[in-house]
Amino acid sequence: MSDTRPIGVFDSGTGGISVFQELVKHLPNESFVYFADSANCPYGSKTQEKIIELSSRIVDFLVRKDCKAIVVACNTATAGAIDWLRMHYNIPFIGMEPAIKPAALNTKTRSIGVLATAGTFKGRLYIETSRRYASDVNVCYQVGEGLVELVEQDRVNTPEAEVLLKTYIKPMLDCNIDQLVLGCTHYPFFKPLLKKILPPDVDIIDPAPAVAKQTQKVLKESHLANSKENSFTSFQFYSSSDTRVLEKLVEAVRKEVPINKQNIRYIGNFNVLND
Repeated sequence: MSDTRPIGVFDSGTGGISVFQELVKHLPNESFVYFADSANCPYGSKTQEKIIELSSRIVDFLVRKDCKAIVVACNTATAGAIDWLRMHYNIPFIGMEPAIKPAALNTKTRSIGVLATAGTFKGRLYIETSRRYASDVNVCYQVGEGLVELVEQDRVNTPEAEVLLKTYIKPMLDCNIDQLVLGCTHYPFFKPLLKKILPPDVDIIDPAPAVAKQTQKVLKESHLANSKENSFTSFQFYSSSDTRVLEKLVEAVRKEVPINKQNIRYIGNFNVLND
C-alpha cells in the first residue's frame, strides 16, 4: 500500500527549508506542503502560549490540506508546542531534536557549543537531552539573537552576518569547543560563514539529516509511506508574508535534489485562518 497524501512541514519562517532539503533527499517519492510563518517570525522570544497558538493554527491548516504527518521544522516550536500538538491531534508529529548527544559523544576536548534561540534553551527537550547526554562535558551555549532575521531578510552572506557570528562564536572558542550544534533551522544557511570563522577541527552539527531519517522511520512504521517509485510529487509553499526569500532558498535546494520546477507552487501573504 502507498499513501500519496503530502507531508506537512512548518517553521517560524524560511529556516525549515534546511530540513525540507533533507526530507526530499530521504523521501524522494513524497509530496510536501510547507508553511513559513514569516509574518510572525521570529518565534524565539515569544511566550509558550503564543507559540502553541500559532503552531495549532498552522497545524489546522495542514490537516485541512490532508497531510498525513507533520514535521515541526522549527526548534523553538518543537520545544514550546510539540507536546501540546501530540495531545490534541491524531497525526504523527516529528520534531527537531537538539543534537547534543552526537556532540557529547564525539567531543575530544570535552567542550561543546550550542547556538540556538532563547525559546529552544527553555524547552523540555533541550533540558532533558543536556542532562542525559552532556552532564560530563562543558556546554557553552549562546543565544543567536538577530540571526533568524538575517535569513528572513536575505542577508546571510553579508559583513553584518559575519560580524554577528564572530561575536557569538568567540566565547565558544575560548571554551575550547570542538563541536558546534546548530539549534535553529535557520542557522545551517550560515554554514559557509561558520566554516570561514571556525578552526578546521571544529565540527558543525546540523540535526536536519537525523530528522529526515526519523520521518522516514515514522512513515514506514505507521504505514504512511508512498512506496510507489516515480510517482507524481508536488511541492506547495505557503507563507504568511511574501515568498521572495522562500523562493530563493527553494531554488538553491533544487540544485542539490531533483525537484521539478513545474510541480512547485508558491502562495504568499497567506492567512491560515482564511484559507
